[in-house]
Amino acid sequence: MEYVRLGQSGLKVSRLCLGTMNMGTPQWKPWIFDKAQSEPIVRHALDAGVNFIDLADFYSTGAGEEVVGRILKRLTRREEIIVTTKVGYDMGAYQNAGGHSRKHIMDGIDGSLKRLGMEYVDIYMLHFFDVNTPVEETMGALNDIVRMGKARYIGVSTMHTWQFAKIMQVCERNGWHRPINMQLQLNAAYREEEREMIPYCIDQGVGVSVFSPLARGLLSSDPQSNRNQTDFFTAQMYGDTASREIAASVARVARARGVSPAQIAQAWVLAREGVSSMLVGADSPAQFDSALAALGTHLSEDELYEIGRNYTPCDLINDYTAGKRVPREPRAPKTFIEEERAA
Repeated sequence: MEYVRLGQSGLKVSRLCLGTMNMGTPQWKPWIFDKAQSEPIVRHALDAGVNFIDLADFYSTGAGEEVVGRILKRLTRREEIIVTTKVGYDMGAYQNAGGHSRKHIMDGIDGSLKRLGMEYVDIYMLHFFDVNTPVEETMGALNDIVRMGKARYIGVSTMHTWQFAKIMQVCERNGWHRPINMQLQLNAAYREEEREMIPYCIDQGVGVSVFSPLARGLLSSDPQSNRNQTDFFTAQMYGDTASREIAASVARVARARGVSPAQIAQAWVLAREGVSSMLVGADSPAQFDSALAALGTHLSEDELYEIGRNYTPCDLINDYTAGKRVPREPRAPKTFIEEERAA
């Protein structure tokens, strides 16, 4: 395993981070593993040297933190691991059940710590940028959580670069703790964060952790997986021709090497500038091994060209564009344009 400092902080994390969205209860989503199914995957990751564990209160509506927390308590010592969890999405149907108000953030950290069975988390992260709450209120609450010892650091996830800049400016202006980690989506089929967000993080000394390196399974050449057959977001994000062509290129490189497409796709992510750690949401220990192999896989210029030659710009993938993204395919003209042509 390789370890790096997360941004300019002193925190050392493994280059592979165990993603746990698939751990909790299948009552939440059909592709979620229960405790008995999750433990072998967690154990395998820890045995491989992973010290970075990613959670969120939203996963299985809290059951994910309970399941993973109990597993970690049995398998490792608290001081040997870096635990991060996120806050923001609704945890119920009542008022103030979500968002980044001071009330929900304070309720959120206490709820997460109780479910995890821990006295603190290493990184407490915003799951998105709450446009309905003043950024001063949100970051002041996170700063207080660090000062109270309930979190060692803070982080953020999935937002526009200008929104992250507002967060950084507010922290600088008030002398508050700044985020040390930005978690974002990046893979060979979705590279838009390389335009502004990753260069901004490099400039600001913020570590970058990447989720969905396989484009929700597309780049592993397994579109028929249980998750992809039951998760409509996959088609919404990666249902276009460009994504399918990129997946075909990844598969061609993999065949030439005699390895799995997943290993090639993950190696591509790990080689990107500014990426500190890559999340691995494995369904089995064997799937986790492809990420381990990717750590030592160095792609040639010709292989990188093949993987990247079909990429075209696309809309950002985040909470603010959900349901509004334009596919990377030609759209039919409006009726009045057809009439104009006919005339």
